[in-house]
Amino acid sequence: MSSGLIASFVFGARMHNPGMPRILLIDDDEHLAAPLASYFARFDCALDSASRPSEGLAKLRAGPYDAAILDVMLPEMDGFALCREIRKESDIPIVMLTARGDVMDRVVGLELGADDYLPKPFEPRELVARVQTILRRQRAVPAAAAAQRREFEGLVIDLDRREVLRQGERVELTGTEFELLALLADPPGKVWSRDDILNRLRGHEAELYTRAVDIVVSRLRKKLEPLDCIKTLRNAGYTLAVGKSGGT
Repeated sequence: MSSGLIASFVFGARMHNPGMPRILLIDDDEHLAAPLASYFARFDCALDSASRPSEGLAKLRAGPYDAAILDVMLPEMDGFALCREIRKESDIPIVMLTARGDVMDRVVGLELGADDYLPKPFEPRELVARVQTILRRQRAVPAAAAAQRREFEGLVIDLDRREVLRQGERVELTGTEFELLALLADPPGKVWSRDDILNRLRGHEAELYTRAVDIVVSRLRKKLEPLDCIKTLRNAGYTLAVGKSGGT
């Protein structure tokens, strides 16, 4: 696919869909899409599919979709390259399917901006559960947050709009990155262990993969530069060290 064609894709903002969530599966396994679509429908999710990255990108452009599921092994470009292209224009939640269950596949996917991963072969119910958790996380406003807008020195977190401003400039964050920042800000100064972060972000007990937290923190830190507000406390976890500048 030409770089010009990829660059021409403009992903519109995903509006809240009061009906059935729309999920896009990009996987070249022709025997996977139909049964998965039937299974997702049992849980009130509409699963659309594309067998090639170019087709998937075109469908995302036409959207809107609420989440995407990407296989790692694809024609035209692999799932990592596809994730990278999607992340240039969209913060849509992404689940990566890793054929080998290789730890490095998970690390690379998370570093590129994926929200979760699932090794093949997988149980359809687990895939549905992962997608449902991400969608709940994407739409939910933290219940403990009395204020919808958190204002700190050089940093504003708008929970209602799911928007972050760094020194007055909007920062594009993935759903996982936003949820992590909102968690660290509730309240600022609280120390969150890696295990606590994993359980809070995923919304359920899961096999702990502490490297995933480190990767998301690294991505978030880079996007918040030149602010240096996420601190690592050795053998304890992470905390948001930033002064309050206003708001409630």
